[in-house]
Amino acid sequence: MQTRPLGNSDLHITSIGYGAWAIGGGDWQFGWGPQADQDSIAAIHRALDLGINWIDTAAIYGLGHSEEVVAQALKERSDRPYLFTKCSMVWNDRGEISRSLKADSLRREVEASLRRLQVETIDLYQIHWPNPDPEIEEGWATLAQIQQEGKVRYLGVSNFNVEQMRRAQTIAPITSLQPPYSLVKPQVETEILPFCQSENIGVIVYSPMQSGLLTGAMTAERVANLPDSDWRKQSPEFQEPRLSRNLELVELLRQIGQPHGRSPGEVAIAWTLHHPAVTAAIVGGRNARQVEGTIGAADFRLSETELEAIRTFLQQHP
Repeated sequence: MQTRPLGNSDLHITSIGYGAWAIGGGDWQFGWGPQADQDSIAAIHRALDLGINWIDTAAIYGLGHSEEVVAQALKERSDRPYLFTKCSMVWNDRGEISRSLKADSLRREVEASLRRLQVETIDLYQIHWPNPDPEIEEGWATLAQIQQEGKVRYLGVSNFNVEQMRRAQTIAPITSLQPPYSLVKPQVETEILPFCQSENIGVIVYSPMQSGLLTGAMTAERVANLPDSDWRKQSPEFQEPRLSRNLELVELLRQIGQPHGRSPGEVAIAWTLHHPAVTAAIVGGRNARQVEGTIGAADFRLSETELEAIRTFLQQHP
């Protein structure tokens, strides 16, 4: 699989990375429902077998459990991928989530992530959300110190807008941004992606298939039967009137992908990778089969005719 340089770093990452949100399990506020650890480990192993060279997780995923599962999966491997994780969302003994960018909180977080991941250095350490906004400067300055101490190699942000990135840049360089980007949520195209391109900030997009909605496997019936512990059940994109529109989009993606032997999900991912500002996409997989079903997006290129068909749909169905 081809690699691309990530922003101002010396990391060369595959255009698709393994996303570890869903493997955190379902017993927390933003869970995806029940998840078997053996399935998660098999998915990670398959991703590495297929050439993926980085894993993106976060401390909050499963309240630490995702990081632990990643470490467990890598114990059995000699091929070590880059490890990316995130901070700023913390929880108490009751599982209640809050947000902090205070120096002492971030220092506790990085030590806990190093311990759970069982590594001495994290390759990319990212602020998960720019909240609380007044603490951005303190948080970014703290991460810059942690980087100098050798506990993390590079620093990134997630869900930041342009103004917030500018504030951080006055303190220390930003290696990457992780924004939401998909056919369902293309809003970052207006200001954020052009800014990153001009500033040599790598872009790792998340939810390119809109959390499974664009995979081709989702139906109205399946959405209705999602477990109550799956956060997607409350998402407006999975509810009417948006659900019908989104499933209609999936049928277009299916028509585009069929002649090439590609799934709707692979077409959706390839669409995000087509943007010149995008370095790579995070693609989750809850088992090995799901990983195999999306890996083809890495080398799939949409034609101008196919891109125009997608543009037309988006204009007619805003």
